Amino acid sequence: MKKHTMTTLWDEIPDDADDLLVVRGGFRRYLCLCGKHLPDRDAAELHAMETNQCTTCLGTTTEQITPNFSQPCTSCAGTGKRKAQLSWELAYAEAEALITVELVRRLITPLTGPFRLSEVADAVRATLDLPVGRLPVGPRVRDVLRGLEAGGELVLVSAPDELLRGTTVVLYRDPYWQHAAK
Repeated sequence: MKKHTMTTLWDEIPDDADDLLVVRGGFRRYLCLCGKHLPDRDAAELHAMETNQCTTCLGTTTEQITPNFSQPCTSCAGTGKRKAQLSWELAYAEAEALITVELVRRLITPLTGPFRLSEVADAVRATLDLPVGRLPVGPRVRDVLRGLEAGGELVLVSAPDELLRGTTVVLYRDPYWQHAAK
């Protein structure tokens, strides 16, 4: 039985993530342990899907955000398997249906100062009476808050926890938002 886990080989990496937009492709090549060379990310994801591996981490259990920073894969809970990834996607779809923009807006409207993502996620969990781990509440609430930020209702007021590639790729662990001045 052939083993299927992919390795990402990095070619010349630009100094700034914005350079990735200028030069399309060419920075990564993919190699599966079964010996198959894959020319690009699309081919690697298709091969991962065909071999029941997570299409985010390509079966490695680790998401490589930048060449110098990785974390356990959030799509498959670090298992590397497609089944776990599909379960997470179904749970996220359920969270989308339960955790609406209107619900989050109703919970944050009375807040006067800056508020953390975790505080809003806890309020959503308590309002819906969801036990911890039942649904991906944090990721869904984060996406709603980012949407409200993009719509001009909220302003992100916390500094990034880590600068992964200058100021173009940053990491926030538990960001703060506040209502935009009207």
